[in-house]
Amino acid sequence: MTDGHHADRRSFLKTGAIAGTALVAGATAMAQQVAAADDDRGLTKGDIAILRLLAAVELIESDLWLQYAELGGVQDSELPGLPTGGNTNYTTKLKLLDNDMDQYIHDNTEDEITHAAFLNAFLVSKGADPVDLDKFRTLPSSKATGANQIGRLTNLMKLTVDTSWWTRYRSRDNNPDLDPLFVFPQAVPSLFAGTFPAIPRTDADDGPSDHIQAIANTAAFHFGFIEQGGNSLYPTLAQRVTNPVVLRILLSIGPTETMHFQTWHDKAGNAVSDPLAPLTDPKNPALVFPNLNLSPFGGEDFQTNLIMPEPCPFLSRTFPRCSIIRPTSIETFGAQATIKAFKDDGLFIGQSKEFFNKLHDLAKDADEATRKCHRED
Repeated sequence: MTDGHHADRRSFLKTGAIAGTALVAGATAMAQQVAAADDDRGLTKGDIAILRLLAAVELIESDLWLQYAELGGVQDSELPGLPTGGNTNYTTKLKLLDNDMDQYIHDNTEDEITHAAFLNAFLVSKGADPVDLDKFRTLPSSKATGANQIGRLTNLMKLTVDTSWWTRYRSRDNNPDLDPLFVFPQAVPSLFAGTFPAIPRTDADDGPSDHIQAIANTAAFHFGFIEQGGNSLYPTLAQRVTNPVVLRILLSIGPTETMHFQTWHDKAGNAVSDPLAPLTDPKNPALVFPNLNLSPFGGEDFQTNLIMPEPCPFLSRTFPRCSIIRPTSIETFGAQATIKAFKDDGLFIGQSKEFFNKLHDLAKDADEATRKCHRED
């Protein structure tokens, strides 16, 4: 290389360094301006309603996940009320679905607890009321070994699990946003046709072997059902947010719900494939976990090692198919739909009318939130 080339390179590096410094300084100043503008702008009534609804949902999820963690999760002091010692037979059956199931349950529980705590703390920091559901912790705990005997918000002992999330995410032709009346097939039809425990209710549920395995399998599909709700709820409500910081919160927490859903989608597949399936609950023969890789199932809609979302129609069928979160349309899905799904699941069996009224009001306010456009004076 000639001396001229060296000089040119030195000149470029010097100029580039100066430009880079200017860009960093400019970006820092812009970030400070945005932060100041956000502080001045404050939160809209809709922003607060959305955060309060999400805080309530995260408190509900924290409650149900803690029950799973007490009985089937890793036992350590990171979670409130643990270790309990767990339930050995239940944990063993869960680990047949994946050897790390107890760790995943523990970590999912911790995530939901931190989400609820953060959302409430952020609300308080903005002068808004946090969500407190403690007076509704009146439902009974499981009596099985490992369960703490405390009041609960949720009931995991009489679930009707909607397993259509399995086929919805595998469909290439239908999207609930574009086809709100289309009925996606159930992966485990019997789970949607009755009421079943997802945790051992007493130590009598510890046997026979296929019975406690059926309970663990029910939990596996319930995990997916719960997390696909948050998977859709955060991007749906993000479309109604005004404040950029609130939008950042939803866009940061929401993807962790997707990580949870992807994990449980994978693990549920092990309950409906060789060597565990088919399996019939000997204490409740109406509950059957089929092998989804065999006729009359099988094919892309049911194949158990397909856990990535298949591309489907999005926004309009005039566009190419796209792999997406579904549903996310604010016209067909939202806070009220989420609460209804929880209720239909049997999660709130035994709860008071006051509890339902509170959730209804929180969900209604969140769904009525509208993105505001701020005009500079």
